Amino acid sequence: MCRILGYLGARISLDQLIFKPDHSMLVQSYQPRELKSAILNGDGFGLGWYGDDPATMPPFLYRNTLPLWNDQNLPDLCRYAQTSSLVVNLRSASARMPVDMSNCQPFSHRQILFSHNGLIENFRQTLYRPIREMLCDVAYNSIYGLTDSEHIFALLVHYLETQPGIDLAEALLQTIQQIAQMANIAGVHVSANIVLSTGRRLVALRFDNQQKAPSFYLLKDSLRFPNSVILASEPLFEDDWQPYPQSALMSIGANLDIQTYATVA
Repeated sequence: MCRILGYLGARISLDQLIFKPDHSMLVQSYQPRELKSAILNGDGFGLGWYGDDPATMPPFLYRNTLPLWNDQNLPDLCRYAQTSSLVVNLRSASARMPVDMSNCQPFSHRQILFSHNGLIENFRQTLYRPIREMLCDVAYNSIYGLTDSEHIFALLVHYLETQPGIDLAEALLQTIQQIAQMANIAGVHVSANIVLSTGRRLVALRFDNQQKAPSFYLLKDSLRFPNSVILASEPLFEDDWQPYPQSALMSIGANLDIQTYATVA
């Protein structure tokens, strides 16, 4: 299982979340507290963030197959780069899944960033081909790696491409409903903590078809980060972190209002 983070709010430098907190993303890469299926998150990492105009400029991506703690360029980059929306993924690769740049998250499509923590059980033997057979050309050709995460994102891209004007939260709802239906037919476990960002909005989901979703927390208007919302696999510092409810799909707008878009059965 990976560790993920989504941030929306006042403009900050990336190091405010990656390096400075007591239980920062750096610390979570080598000393996670709530990781159940591994010891480390050392199979690569990725950051995605936005510039001054998220509506017209695609997000910036920085990914590496090194463990986060071994990237010597990252501290300077994170001190320099600033953003009002950040998505982070620390990778803990599934068994026999290659440590390769194409398998590192976040993934992006136009203005959207995507990060997933979870799994599709026995993915290559179960839903790999059925998902691919559903995809439109744009979504199919967007896949460069082998992970279940990227195929979940490709299905989301499919709904965005084939239903012009569809709301992002609705596209995610259709995605997870389709994945859950396919998984139940195949008799496999599906787990999906997901963060999406457009630069001005976060959409998040915590779902597990066995009600065993990985840890996920929400923090709004922290004294340390006022006028912000943070979603994270593990709390980064002492504060009023709230467990993100299982089966909830939420939308967080530019005004930081948190709305439950749907409850996923």
